[in-house]
Amino acid sequence: MPAVSMKALLESGVHFGHRTNKWNPRMRPYIFTERNGIHILDLQQTVKLLDEAYNQVRDVVAAGGTILFVGTKRQAQETIEEEARRCGMPFVNQRWLGGTLTNWITIQQRLVELTRLEKLIESGEISLLTKKEGLLIEREIVRLNTRLSGLREMKKLPDMVFVVDIEREETAVNEAVSKEIPLVALVDTNCDPHNIDYVIPSNDDAIRAIKLLVGRIADAVIEGKSMRKDIEEETPETEVKSHISRKIDEDIELADEDLLGESTRAKIVFEKPEVEEIIDDAEDEE
Repeated sequence: MPAVSMKALLESGVHFGHRTNKWNPRMRPYIFTERNGIHILDLQQTVKLLDEAYNQVRDVVAAGGTILFVGTKRQAQETIEEEARRCGMPFVNQRWLGGTLTNWITIQQRLVELTRLEKLIESGEISLLTKKEGLLIEREIVRLNTRLSGLREMKKLPDMVFVVDIEREETAVNEAVSKEIPLVALVDTNCDPHNIDYVIPSNDDAIRAIKLLVGRIADAVIEGKSMRKDIEEETPETEVKSHISRKIDEDIELADEDLLGESTRAKIVFEKPEVEEIIDDAEDEE
């Protein structure tokens, strides 16, 4: 599948980092320059490292592995669920429950309990309980579904974890590291990348940037499944449209400042000519 173009990354605001006083020095190798008090990521590296992450995800899935998608911040929640469901992988887009990986047996028990409670409703047995008991069961179903619905089809620990915003998802990252599960992540300039096996330098605040890159990882999963089917000589591959070929809704027009995180927007205002200058500089470096 064709690589994501530099133009697509620029248009989605992938290159915008955080304010320079919020940076993590370990991200220095991935930074191209600094403008108006914010760091600009080196998109040449983003393209290269995204391709590497894509290939790793594809190969893990082709070998029968599972990728867990994680992103609980507001800007990522919808995209994480949409893309994980599109490629048929488990996800966490609400609050990460401590022990999701390190105490997986307990999480499995809660999923079994969720199924049991739902069967009470489906079978009509709930009508044999008191009104109060029935209400408590319904509330518990809602609570468990909110926290665990994305994990219902995950029968074992994942073979790889994909994370949006490793600073926010620190607990998930630490659990993956402790279980020696490889990590792929969108890593912004304020983050420490040392625990990440496959770093994708990126703006992790802008919705358009998140959509583009999470969609690319979902495409890798789909391609991996296709390869797996070919190897196993299963049913013919279903045609799947690439996320990259789908454009962000054209009726949603965002200004350049909308591609920045809230903390960055609070301090600086980007002028249009300066954004164009950044784009020109990046193209000159190619």
